[in-house]
Amino acid sequence: MATCEVCGNDYDLAFEVHTRDGGRHTFDSFECAINRLAPICEHCSCRVIGHGVQVDGRFYCCAHCARQAGPTGKEARDAVTTTSA
Repeated sequence: MATCEVCGNDYDLAFEVHTRDGGRHTFDSFECAINRLAPICEHCSCRVIGHGVQVDGRFYCCAHCARQAGPTGKEARDAVTTTSA
């Protein structure tokens, strides 16, 4: 069994997450993994668990927060557009 680094639970179904910088983390749930690894929105402080929006190296949970944070985020969009082929 492995121990979750967030809550300390010793759990037989714990899993490891390997990060790009070589870090290794052990968790017993996605909730604990999100708590430890997900970036925090620089406007509203919620955890960014989806795609989020990045503007000038800053992370936001959505385009609305990026736009609210200042002029550099005014063009931020979190909708995907399609083009005709």
